[in-house]
Amino acid sequence: MRPQRHATAALLAGLILLPAALLAQSGDRAGEVQKEVVPEDRIPPAPLLTPEQEAKTFRLPEGFRAELVAAEPLVQSPVAMQFDPQGRLWVVEMTGYMRNPDGTGETEPNGSIVILTDTDHDGRMDRRTVFLDRLVMPRTVMPIGDGALVAEPPKVWFARDTNGDGRADEKTLVLSDYATQNDPTLGAKSNPEHASNGLMWALDNWVYSANHTQRYRWKGHPTNWVAEDTIFRGQWGLTQDDVGRLYYNSNSDPLRADLVPSAYLARNPNLRTAVGANQQIERSMKTFPARVNPGVNRGYQPGQLSPEGRLASFTGACGPVIYRGDQFGPDYVGDAFLCEPTGNFVRRELVQGRAGMLTATNAHPESEFLTSTDERFRPVNLANGPDGALYVVDFYRGLIQHRIYLTSYLRKQLASRNLFQPVDQGRIWRIVRTDRPIDRNQALGARPTTDQWLARVSHPNGFWRDAAQRNLVQQADPTAIPALRALTRADKNPSPLGRLQALWTLEGLGCLDLPTLEGSLSDSDGRVRSASLRLLEPFLVSTPHQAKANNLLYRQAGFVPAEEQLQLLLTLGQLKTKTADAVMRALLMNSAPDALRLSAALSGLGGRELEFLDALVGDPNCSQTQPGHVQLLQGLAQCIAVEGKPERIEDLLELAASKQAGDWQQLAMLDGLLTILPAPAKKGQTAPPVKPIHFAQEPRVWAEMRKLEDPALKERLAKAEPLIAWPGKSGLAAKPATRPLSTDEEASFARGRELYPLICGACHQPHGRGQEGLAPPLVDSEWTTGNEGRLIRIGLHGVRDALTVKGVTWNLAMPAFAPALSDEQLADLLTFIRREWGHTAEPVKSSSVKAIRDRHSEREDAWTETELLAVQ
Repeated sequence: MRPQRHATAALLAGLILLPAALLAQSGDRAGEVQKEVVPEDRIPPAPLLTPEQEAKTFRLPEGFRAELVAAEPLVQSPVAMQFDPQGRLWVVEMTGYMRNPDGTGETEPNGSIVILTDTDHDGRMDRRTVFLDRLVMPRTVMPIGDGALVAEPPKVWFARDTNGDGRADEKTLVLSDYATQNDPTLGAKSNPEHASNGLMWALDNWVYSANHTQRYRWKGHPTNWVAEDTIFRGQWGLTQDDVGRLYYNSNSDPLRADLVPSAYLARNPNLRTAVGANQQIERSMKTFPARVNPGVNRGYQPGQLSPEGRLASFTGACGPVIYRGDQFGPDYVGDAFLCEPTGNFVRRELVQGRAGMLTATNAHPESEFLTSTDERFRPVNLANGPDGALYVVDFYRGLIQHRIYLTSYLRKQLASRNLFQPVDQGRIWRIVRTDRPIDRNQALGARPTTDQWLARVSHPNGFWRDAAQRNLVQQADPTAIPALRALTRADKNPSPLGRLQALWTLEGLGCLDLPTLEGSLSDSDGRVRSASLRLLEPFLVSTPHQAKANNLLYRQAGFVPAEEQLQLLLTLGQLKTKTADAVMRALLMNSAPDALRLSAALSGLGGRELEFLDALVGDPNCSQTQPGHVQLLQGLAQCIAVEGKPERIEDLLELAASKQAGDWQQLAMLDGLLTILPAPAKKGQTAPPVKPIHFAQEPRVWAEMRKLEDPALKERLAKAEPLIAWPGKSGLAAKPATRPLSTDEEASFARGRELYPLICGACHQPHGRGQEGLAPPLVDSEWTTGNEGRLIRIGLHGVRDALTVKGVTWNLAMPAFAPALSDEQLADLLTFIRREWGHTAEPVKSSSVKAIRDRHSEREDAWTETELLAVQ
């Protein structure tokens, strides 16, 4: 089975009509002055160093050392790596990437997957085997089964060696819509910097990727997977912690995380501001490299470099990994390490959690974990090793900026220090703590037995726990089941993380049973109990054990720590019963809900928010305002307003009117209602019109509340006035009739509906409400439904930098679609977003797109907000 997206690869290929070449300085921006900011006499030369010379440029905290694992010619242009259970290192060589400043040759089949082996066990790889070659820009490898999954955009292959010579001689297509942004058929617009990568088997037995909106689940064979939509995560690199939370980043945003599984937060279509997925956990962008960094693509921009000429803020963050090894010591477990190749350093982030929330801070203030004074040191990926050490993938070259974004400033900088060549270098480094032992002899044989894998389920090194889970699931040996069930018990297994891994291994095998979960729900470790609640969910509905499973769930609803309460709220929301909702209310009233637990609760209440709110305000425990209770009532009222059903909104008004004038509950409910009003427009822009709620007649309590004299109530009612409409209301403008689409416009809308998931859906999401930290909402956006010319320009050339959408400022780098979409295709896409989600804006004609395309035919730069607002 080969899971595919709804839009086929053939459709994508049909969209692409691109020029054969692109100017090398396509990163230049119109009107920009690219002034040198670091005096030439302060910039040191950047000679090619041997690995031994490069190692002398490294600076690490006291007690750490960098050891060379592999270097050219054994490895060339490495971008990603994975160890297998035999201790062999699988490396992705992206040899075709930017071999010259014009970026020519990227469609040549010169990439490889190589296997590096340490035959004499001295810690240095000494044998290179080309497993698979003649690849165009490969970007991911995941050893699995008796072969490996290999991503070669837009395909993922399962390749295997059938005759034992180490070279793949069988290649089976698994996916044909992976990393489509880097599809060679895109020609000059093929973009390796913003394409899917990662393929990481996570604790929950789903395989996730960065820069991708699908996840995959094993179905018995490396060529057989089930695909499911998920949220967009980061740019380059993906990692997980010991409890399966996912972490990722993008160039200027060093660390984000999913605090809860993102699928929970998609349950309620009325919840628009959920907290818990794609959360920015490191808010400081400051960097502290060890050398001047004039060779940064936009180093000429104010604030990009410090007064000393060093990189001042992240611009190339990538390749994060949560350290889960056993060589550094327990103080490092759970910390995040991430790469910044433009600043020639590796950052260590101290990750701390409280009540489910995470924060990350630089573990070495005013410094970095690993720095180099060698300008060619380019850390691009990191990995936990089987020996417990941290491994660094060093691309080792001067030019790493892709031609699509390359500026004249950077080209001049690199030319001045001869940094364009060579391009076939590359190193792998091992970071070790010198005062702790390291065991280099943990590799397993060519065919590890079930007993060997069971022995690794509780290993202190997360690398081995993950490998054991993954391989036990793939092998599906029924003799492993009793042993795994025993490993979930504290009396048989003293390791909490081992017990956790055993539970998820059983889940992956489809052999998790209720007696096992009953024991785990009483585990002494909160991480095990929380996971057991989540794993209980399939037993809660439509199973022979439903009643018992529900009793086990409710038994957990006594006093529980906040972090466990988070999972309890998420699981209760799966039931959608009055009993479950009553338990949820009690939990929320007994301790003030923070933003994370509030979202957890609201996410499971879709369509039941009014009933929950009614019961809540009738609860004596909710009569006195407590921290978090105002936000709870506001959130419930907002969901009711977003749902948009007049009869339910009238019931909300009735509920608000039942309270004393100015009562905190009344004001909180009205504040929730007011959140659906459009934000004030910026100067030069027209705000989207208010969408009134049309009642059959004046709500009974509306006039009654307006007679009350409480100032706070009167203020809110005045703001809400444009929302409340009924036939014959004085001063109410007639509801404008929406012009029906013509037959041709209906066809355009239908074609746009097909295009939307392919072109826009990954970032702006299928529901059009965008994604925090990535893409603003399209629903009710002033840019979507406002000036047609501005929207067409955004579609043709993209938009960059600060853009205010519905009162919120976003910092964007939206790509151009002028080369990829024809006039008709862009008109279809824009027509769809101007008429979907209740929008009533006029459709867009292909002739309008053509006129603007012709007018700006020489434009290469993305638009800014200031430029767009000048368009009338």
